[in-house]
Amino acid sequence: MEITKRKVAFHTLGCKLNFAETSTISRSFPEDQFERVPSGSKADIYVINTCSVTDTADRKCRQAIKKFIHQAPEAVIAVVGCYAQLNPDEIASIPGVDLVLGTSEKFDAAKYLENFTKKASPEIYSCGLKMPDAFFPSFSAGDRTRSFLKVQDGCDYKCSYCTIPAARGKSRNQDIKSILDEAGKIAQQGIKEIVITGVNIGDFGKTTGDSFAALMRELIKVGGIERYRISSIEPNLLTDELLDLASESPSILPHFHIPLQSGSDRILGLMRRRYTRDLFADRVNAVRKKMPLAGIGADVIVGFPGESDADFEDTFSFLNQMELSYLHVFNFSERPGTPAASMKEKVPFRVREERSKRLIALSDKKHEEFCRMNIGRYSKVLFEHTKRNGMITGFTANYISTVMPWDSGLAGNIRTVQLTGIDPSGRMTAIITE
Repeated sequence: MEITKRKVAFHTLGCKLNFAETSTISRSFPEDQFERVPSGSKADIYVINTCSVTDTADRKCRQAIKKFIHQAPEAVIAVVGCYAQLNPDEIASIPGVDLVLGTSEKFDAAKYLENFTKKASPEIYSCGLKMPDAFFPSFSAGDRTRSFLKVQDGCDYKCSYCTIPAARGKSRNQDIKSILDEAGKIAQQGIKEIVITGVNIGDFGKTTGDSFAALMRELIKVGGIERYRISSIEPNLLTDELLDLASESPSILPHFHIPLQSGSDRILGLMRRRYTRDLFADRVNAVRKKMPLAGIGADVIVGFPGESDADFEDTFSFLNQMELSYLHVFNFSERPGTPAASMKEKVPFRVREERSKRLIALSDKKHEEFCRMNIGRYSKVLFEHTKRNGMITGFTANYISTVMPWDSGLAGNIRTVQLTGIDPSGRMTAIITE
């Protein structure tokens, strides 16, 4: 007698690390019992992997949960991840939620859901970080273009605005050999690019006595992987050793995302960041010296408690002078339980929005300037498999979105192009040169 498989769908919110973990969780569901379906279709079970980095992230999580409950009222709704770890009761109060799993429990989602049925009241398994030293290896699969590979988890930093240490625990990692084994599995799938992810990847090695540069030195030896992209690295952990390796190795892409958060040393102190703006500037200049056309991005938080007009102008002036390619701008978000949430001198939301708009405009200007610097140059582009409006897109090594007329032969492949101009959406146009 043939067993009827239950249809399960997965939906991810938040960072690249979450996508890697969702993919790993989905692979743990036995194929003889479950059929994976897209999240936009009807399923018997929906697993929603959540983010809680800002109040906006929390709101998007609640919206997603309610959307799937409305989409399939009879389906089992399982909510997992950071938001589930930090606010399990808040999630459980949403009518229609059946199961809440925290940071550690989410990797056993298949076991929890094996014989799980719709509940009159939700079950919660989010009772603190029960295994703070445990590392759950993860990588994303299913996207034939690139894979997100988790190399580190947790964070030992105590930034005054951040809930990630409470949601994910202390910094930890696997040994290098185990990560190389994971990269080998990715290579076997024909994937060309690996994006290195984690909560604080530059902190890699605390568990094993290694370093992030040592890990990258071994990863580039894995056969079949042509490109490694570093997702984000703290300025105080962006070492000269790593920059030397990146400048010497064609496999490590010339793209660095370096969180700044504020260009005011006074505000950085209130944030409890581990660097000054001079150190940030030194790291950006070091990248530019070794890799003049590297893509360099930065995170910036506006409206932190106590940020005066003078502090913001200091930040704006500093960023305007830096040779950056783009900015990711965030309004300060009060996270319950963090020191920043109870700080005085709150910046009005209207002022936060005004400051945010100015920095976004600065980011647009810097991105256009960076693109113009690349016009006429040759670059290797990894093209996506998605066709949109008759066009195909891809990213250069230095993280410029590039667009060309659709050609199925380009999808999933790396080709050398000459960058020819900038289209109205801010992407670069190109022609194939090989």
